[in-house]
Amino acid sequence: MMLLGCCALHAQKEELFRLETEIRVDYMQEYLEGGKVDAASGFKGKYLNFRIDGQITEGLTYSWRQRLNKPNGNSSFFDATDWATVNYNIDKWSFSAGRQVVGIGGFEYDKAPIDCYFNSEYWNNIACYQFGVSASYAVGSKGDNLMFQFCESPFRRNALNVAGKEMFAYNLMWIGSHDFFSSLYSVNMIEYLPGRFINYIVLGNKFTFSDFILELDIMNRAVSVDELLGKDMSVMADFSWHPLDRLSVFAKLTYDVNRSGRTGDLCVVPGTDILRVGGGVEYYPLKSTKNLRLHLNCCYTDGQSAATGVLRPHQTIVDAGVTWRMKLLNLKRNN
Repeated sequence: MMLLGCCALHAQKEELFRLETEIRVDYMQEYLEGGKVDAASGFKGKYLNFRIDGQITEGLTYSWRQRLNKPNGNSSFFDATDWATVNYNIDKWSFSAGRQVVGIGGFEYDKAPIDCYFNSEYWNNIACYQFGVSASYAVGSKGDNLMFQFCESPFRRNALNVAGKEMFAYNLMWIGSHDFFSSLYSVNMIEYLPGRFINYIVLGNKFTFSDFILELDIMNRAVSVDELLGKDMSVMADFSWHPLDRLSVFAKLTYDVNRSGRTGDLCVVPGTDILRVGGGVEYYPLKSTKNLRLHLNCCYTDGQSAATGVLRPHQTIVDAGVTWRMKLLNLKRNN
């Protein structure tokens, strides 16, 4: 979802306006219980995005990313807008307002969707882009940032909120970077019904050792104290090897479970106990740039899912595709 990319200034200080686009097209084969799923197989236009970044004046920047292949819903013109924010930086403080990435920790959650091939049940069900405000503070000089965010609840438009009342989320994040270790930790209070909250504790860990990278996310969710640890949770692990600058090989595991027996978690509903494993390869064929990428991956899913779940038991997906990025326009300030 690119929380880091949204919070950080993408354009350089002298850039007034930068326009980029990115496109991904895949060829997929999906099988369920050994039978081919025709509707999910074949060529798929996965993403068609454009992004605009720039600087209004010193310390004041903006960022906007739009998905052109995602239709607007009947209730919001901004359904296809990932983010549209204005950011003000002063000393160690940064303030942001607009449509933002909801401040939930974890590296699977943070990764741009165009760079994801298969994901957890939680990732597939969270509405991660909402309107809100946030403030972050750089702690010391070692790469630590604390961010507080007040925004709309990702569940404000769920079917249970029949009155359509306002619902909000309160998010506190630690974004850290220390040599071989990086963190995306958060604690979250999110309304799933007016006045009723589900609470998250998310520990997103990234370890980098030479050509090897391990991303390990542990997410615990609870609507009451008696299910505080272990009954409703997700684990996402992504291990990658980069033997060459233009080649990476990865293996990934996700596990989602909800044994709480209570309503409130609208992403991983009660009765879910689902495991997904897989791996793949990425290759950048151009020597001078990484704006062109080829990928091939496969995953298998098994376990128990609810009727509304995205991941299905005995599901196999094979996917190959190409991604390309283009810089279309760059206007710089005259000195």
